[in-house]
Amino acid sequence: MTTPPANQDPDIATLAKLDRDPKESPLHKPARHESGYAHVSGDARYVDDLPPPAGMLVAMPIGSPVARGRITRRDGSAARTSPGIRGVYFADDLPAERYIGPVIHDEPLLAIDTIDTVGQLVALIVGDSLAACRAAAKLLEIDYEELPAILSIDDAIAADSYLGEPHRIRRGDAETALARASVRVNGEVRVGAQDHFYLETQASLAIPGEADEMLVYSSTQHPTEVQSLVAAGLGISRNQVVVRVPRMGGGFGGKESQAAPFAVLAAIAARDLRRPVKIWLNRDQDMVMTGKRHPFLARFDAGLDNDGRIIAAKIEIFAEGGWSLDLSTPILDRAMFHLDNAYYIPELDFYGAVTRTNKSSNTAFRGFGGPQGMVVIETILSRASERLGVDPAEIRARNFYREGQRTPYDQELTDVRLQRIHDELLASSDYAERRAEIAAFNGSSEHVRRGISFQPVKFGISFTNSMLNQAGALVLVYTDGSVQVNHGGTEMGQGLHTKMQAIAAHELGVQTASIRVMTTATDKVPNTSATAASSGSDLNGAAVREACETIRERLRPVAADLLEIADPEALVFVGGEVRHPPTGVSIAFREVVNTAWVRQVSLSATGYYSTPNIHYDRALGRGKPFHYFAYGGAVCEVEVHALTGEHRLLRVDILHDAGKSLVPTIDRGQVEGGFVQGLGWLTCEEVLWDRSGKLLTHGPSTYKIPAVGDLPPDDHFRVELLSRADQESVVHGSKAVGEPPFMLAIGVVTALRQAIATWGSPGREVALALPATPEAILRAIEDLRSPAADLAAAAE
Repeated sequence: MTTPPANQDPDIATLAKLDRDPKESPLHKPARHESGYAHVSGDARYVDDLPPPAGMLVAMPIGSPVARGRITRRDGSAARTSPGIRGVYFADDLPAERYIGPVIHDEPLLAIDTIDTVGQLVALIVGDSLAACRAAAKLLEIDYEELPAILSIDDAIAADSYLGEPHRIRRGDAETALARASVRVNGEVRVGAQDHFYLETQASLAIPGEADEMLVYSSTQHPTEVQSLVAAGLGISRNQVVVRVPRMGGGFGGKESQAAPFAVLAAIAARDLRRPVKIWLNRDQDMVMTGKRHPFLARFDAGLDNDGRIIAAKIEIFAEGGWSLDLSTPILDRAMFHLDNAYYIPELDFYGAVTRTNKSSNTAFRGFGGPQGMVVIETILSRASERLGVDPAEIRARNFYREGQRTPYDQELTDVRLQRIHDELLASSDYAERRAEIAAFNGSSEHVRRGISFQPVKFGISFTNSMLNQAGALVLVYTDGSVQVNHGGTEMGQGLHTKMQAIAAHELGVQTASIRVMTTATDKVPNTSATAASSGSDLNGAAVREACETIRERLRPVAADLLEIADPEALVFVGGEVRHPPTGVSIAFREVVNTAWVRQVSLSATGYYSTPNIHYDRALGRGKPFHYFAYGGAVCEVEVHALTGEHRLLRVDILHDAGKSLVPTIDRGQVEGGFVQGLGWLTCEEVLWDRSGKLLTHGPSTYKIPAVGDLPPDDHFRVELLSRADQESVVHGSKAVGEPPFMLAIGVVTALRQAIATWGSPGREVALALPATPEAILRAIEDLRSPAADLAAAAE
């Protein structure tokens, strides 16, 4: 951990408020991010910041210019003789496995004969500099026969173009139940793609060692997958490959599976040329060559009673997988698991499938399909509330899950916190008073209207593939009392290392300054799962705790002997000391450790954890895919201008369930960041392609992510963590917090709908496309003002 010098940090007085009494445990208390100062000072080293190894070369991947076609000719002879070029590689030059993929190997590392998307890798140029590689790229001769491409979900459905197997979940007789419903809401909703737009683009550095050994520095969320695919690509065993992840400049799921091809290509070139090779994509390359959040099309038919309670729903969803499978099947599954969100649906029929198109292969993204699933049920309830004239917060509360009810996939719900969050948040946000004030404001304002909403979230925590729910750790204690912690999780700015530091310090009874969390490496903790599914702290934290407990219990009798205490169990490890509270005697942790070493007591230990009782039968649509659920709620207030379609987010109140937070400052940051990223997906981040399949939004000039000006002022962006919320069977009572807050931003859409609805007549439903850009908002307002829409509403 890098500590800022007091005389160089103008904000040190503010940061000092986070300092704790060093004699206390750091757990469940505010803390600085363990490398926060390094992030902003430039001291933090990412893959591209590592000192270049002697003789390092750079590599430039070449992407296809066509969305679908065949390669009819390729010739790299002119490029190979270009100044500064050390190698040009096509598919025929690959030494071993030519296909990769996280689930099935259906992605050619370099295109062999066919082309399936713009940006698909067709060649790799390696040279002394990027300038040399760019010059050589102009000399490459690759001819393509262009073929008709499938570029939308609708076209894929029409062409019967799918990936993987469909998924169905049923309960009761939805068709019969729908027939008796007083209110029917049917139609479709579409949600678009989203680019990960991490600050650090895909990067890998491969360094060849003795014989066939390979060291790879990779900006990846899944070092074990990179290790396995590098080994397969080189035709060697995994024990010859070490992957290290110093840190990532953001990941959001985009580096779970899609970091691998660049690491494999760098390693292949490094071994062939016997020199280190680095690949670092620029922003354009990254946005064109890598996958995004899956766009979804949902078709639904829902039935409710006159009070707005759901009776039944038939929903079919289609995810756009792109040209290869990647992680699309589990993403579809999680979308299916979250079609209910926070609401009990007595009878239902859910169907889902992944379509294959000629676009980049879509991949994991924060929420992993959950947001796309939730948007469907939230659209249904918003339309029902508009038609019935019921407060959208009230119609949601009427449909909340209650204790002991079962999800569509038959998992029983326990410790349901929805009603409590609803009641506390509506009270603390003054929801009723503000709703009345907004109604008065709208009645006197012609062109500017406001809306307010309440958004609940219920999000399942665990990898739905049971075998992935495991983690390991290696803890080393040195004779000066300092500690190294190795675990299988990766740090991408989310604060995972900060939480592991707090857990280790608590278990060993030392100060966090004594704990150093090491670079994640496959030669320290093997066979790891990706840092994903919001489970990094749950899994790795439990493994770190077990390793530290093992060492602590080895030290306990040593300390008792030194303190001349008969009962070792009465000793307390805290604040860098081992204390005996009944007598008040204590001894320094360092002294205990040094004595243990002298007495030949091991000062290192491994820890391991696996989540119990996770199972799901996809054929039956039944099981327990989640260890527990995280809950949250948001009240969002917006203002819309009818002449421009622009909107402002005036205020956000969030109450989120993080269990007994391990580090509250870290969790609050995750809640804020998740909400803002969800806001971008739903309001301004519009991914566009042209008719030939080329990406149009491939840089910050054409792709808009939320900025500071898109958020309310600090005093109107209020985030609180639910109190008295310990979660049983999770490390120190905490809950995962990475993904669930993302979906709270759906409340912004509901608030926008409420504001837009005021330009229509009572009972009219709002037709708001997503993302809710100014153009989409203007179209929705115009639709409400059209006479034809009034006639349609009257007919319903």
